[in-house]
Amino acid sequence: MKDMKEYLKQIDEVIARGPYKDDWNSLSAHPLPKWFRNGKFGIFIHWGVYSVPAFGSEWYSRNMYIQGSPEFEHHVKTYGPHKDFGYKDFIPLFKAEKFNAEEWAQLFEEAGAKYVVPVAEHHDGFQMYKSELSHWNAAEMGPKRDTLGELCEAFHKHGLVNGASSHRAEHWFFMG
Repeated sequence: MKDMKEYLKQIDEVIARGPYKDDWNSLSAHPLPKWFRNGKFGIFIHWGVYSVPAFGSEWYSRNMYIQGSPEFEHHVKTYGPHKDFGYKDFIPLFKAEKFNAEEWAQLFEEAGAKYVVPVAEHHDGFQMYKSELSHWNAAEMGPKRDTLGELCEAFHKHGLVNGASSHRAEHWFFMG
C-alpha cells in the first residue's frame, strides 16, 4: 500500500501551482468545457455495494446503523442484528456477475448520452477501482474486477466522455 501522506502532498502541490485555487471564487471563474456545454444529456451512475440490499438509496450503508430509520428496520428484519451481519457482509454478495461494461456503454450511446459519470467511491468508502491506498475496493473484494476501469475503457470506445465521481468528502461525518 502507498503512503497517503505522499498523495495528499501531491494534491497540495497541484493546488499551489494553480491556475485555480481551492475556493468558490476560483471555481466560479473556471469556464465550462465545450463538450460539457454541448453535451446536453449525460448519465450519472450510482452503483456499488449498496446495490446488494437495494433498499432506500445509496446511503443505505450509513442509514442502516441509525436506529429508527427505515433502513435500520429493514436491515434487522431482513438480515438480522448488525453484530451478526453488518455492511461489510454485503461485499462478498456484490459479485457483479451480470456486469458488462460494453453493454452499458452501447446502451448509453444508443440513448443519446454524450457523457457518463460513474461513482468511483461513494460514502461507504468502497472504491470501484483498483487502489494503491486501500484494499477496500472492487478489484480485490466483491466482484474482484476494476469495474470503473472497464467502464472508462468502454465509454472511450463508444466516444462517450467519462468522468468519475468521488463522494469522499462525506466520510468524516458518515456515522451521523
